[in-house]
Amino acid sequence: MSIFSPASTMLLRHHNKFTKRHIVFSGNLQDTLSVQLETENSYIHTQQYHQWETLNQILQTNVYFSLLPIPSILDNCDTLIYYWPNNKKKAQFQLQNLLSLLTCGSDIFIVGEYSSGIRSAHSMVENWVNLIKIDSAHRCGLYYGSLTKRSYFNPCEFWHEHLTEGITLKSLPGVFGYNGLDNGTKLLLSTFSEAIKGKILDIGCGTGVISAMIANRSPLADIILTDVNAAALVASKATLLCNNLKGTVVASNIYSKITGYFHMIVANPPFHDGSKITLDIARTLITDAPNFLYKGGELRIVANSFLPYQHMLNKVFGHHTVIICNKYFKVYSAIKK
Repeated sequence: MSIFSPASTMLLRHHNKFTKRHIVFSGNLQDTLSVQLETENSYIHTQQYHQWETLNQILQTNVYFSLLPIPSILDNCDTLIYYWPNNKKKAQFQLQNLLSLLTCGSDIFIVGEYSSGIRSAHSMVENWVNLIKIDSAHRCGLYYGSLTKRSYFNPCEFWHEHLTEGITLKSLPGVFGYNGLDNGTKLLLSTFSEAIKGKILDIGCGTGVISAMIANRSPLADIILTDVNAAALVASKATLLCNNLKGTVVASNIYSKITGYFHMIVANPPFHDGSKITLDIARTLITDAPNFLYKGGELRIVANSFLPYQHMLNKVFGHHTVIICNKYFKVYSAIKK
């Protein structure tokens, strides 16, 4: 997060507009501009724990990680700078919430890449803000408007619920699995036909589906669920609660807040950063796994078949096996010797 994104680079062209403002930054924060831009006061709200970790180290105050921002914080703000995410439903959830808390007359700036769908921002907020485009550069648009009336926001209207093998899965916008169980996770879950004992770490828990399935079949398992996404953490807690299952949900950037050892680490690691393919998360997940596994402990992950995880696993563990595969996915297993 040390290099400014294209959206932030364009925002910097307008830095003089913000020096006397009380600003709340929110949305898909991709860099450190929010803590470096000269303002009268800056407040940062993020749903991403890894972003909070980075920004909080720099500013140390007024940086908040949660699903929803603290309403009293927005009372002190006269300007919103919102970074448009890749997920339109997530943008709707976040913007309706923010616009329901800001004071009428607040200035609204929305910035993001055209490829992420920012052109739909105008129609999304038109009932509360009349947006106009004030800049375009680096394949990004910057939109501005003034809040004419507070939006309506009811988080209950954004919850999704679906049933998988008798387990009710709860989800919110921006959570992996929001629209249903993906085929990769289905294949991974097919490898857990027998009860599992011991401590299990579920990294990138999303809706909590993997842990919920394991807990349902293995009530004696001690499961910790982690994710960087506040919406995923809330959704996983809701999934466990509504199914009367046990598990501990923790905000963590892969292993950043994890201590101790586990008998199994399980994950369906993401390999996209926006529209770009990245192996960084999987590389850290695999490379550091032996530091958190008991001797004889297992790392079990699912991945698209074309991704070169077998090389990483062999380098770190000295071996790997493919438990099951199909045309599109492979489930890998590696045991700490």
